Amino acid sequence: MNTPKSEWPSSLDDAELEVLDTYLRVHGGDGDLMLDGLHGLLSAIAVGPLEVKPEEWLHEILHDAFEDEDEGNQLLALLAKLNDSISAELDVDAYEPILGEIDTEDGPMLSAAGWCEGFSRGIDMRAQLWENRLAEDPNLMQLLGPIMALAVDEGVLQADAEFEKLTDEEYDECLGQLPDVLNAVGEYWRQNAPTEEELAAMTRPRVDGEDGPPRQRSGHWVH
Repeated sequence: MNTPKSEWPSSLDDAELEVLDTYLRVHGGDGDLMLDGLHGLLSAIAVGPLEVKPEEWLHEILHDAFEDEDEGNQLLALLAKLNDSISAELDVDAYEPILGEIDTEDGPMLSAAGWCEGFSRGIDMRAQLWENRLAEDPNLMQLLGPIMALAVDEGVLQADAEFEKLTDEEYDECLGQLPDVLNAVGEYWRQNAPTEEELAAMTRPRVDGEDGPPRQRSGHWVH
């Protein structure tokens, strides 16, 4: 049963999301994640195989020193609240991805490009575990199908073969499947936790100062 938005646990209201969005736009540079990308990043971490602590993922989001202590405390509190909200919303069937909105000749259109880019960077935080399992277990790849389709369609991921662009109906269908996909992927990792061998083979996560994947994107977030 869907829970009314007003009763979503830990969810940020529109004013709080606007604060985060404004900060990220003012302080972000080429290739940096905006609000939709931040939500995708935290979503991947929430359903992933192993905990990613804030001191790791904050490097993907914060690139400048805060202007003052109050600003820093406010931003960190909002980031923690957004992070906490994702698992809570998934638990009560209330998750909605934060998407970008791009201007086209036909008017504004939703774009999952930023969310997918953030999701891919969330996978990067535990890349060895994800890559090893995706190579060995086709079930995980199948679960991720709608996300992969959106990411390929938006050019976030490169596919070995050429695929036709998704139709508007197919695109919307993939978007509508995202909450179920995230729940299924989270359950997959709970039922198939990383093995000792996989944990031993882990590589370090990308750290601050290393280049992330190139991306070109603009637009406004929509929630």
